[in-house]
Amino acid sequence: MKKSFQVHILTNNKIIYEGEAVSLVAPGVRGYFGILANHASLVAAISDGKITIQDAVNNLKVINYQGKGFLEVLNNTVTLLLDSVKSLA
Repeated sequence: MKKSFQVHILTNNKIIYEGEAVSLVAPGVRGYFGILANHASLVAAISDGKITIQDAVNNLKVINYQGKGFLEVLNNTVTLLLDSVKSLA
């Protein structure tokens, strides 16, 4: 079984996604970066692009993001605070 972590994606007025993931790829200010289970603590600014979440059975969720936001990794939990979400796929 693949190791997983919790993901919470929020805007100022709603919850976009909550669930478990085995990987997450996000658009950083200087390029895309990936998060896996047991990642070191991290706070990063994110920019326009696609946020891709993969679950334990290889389902992908893609969130088209436009605006500014922050990503925090702490204790096997990833929290993204976003301005707005353009679309979900």
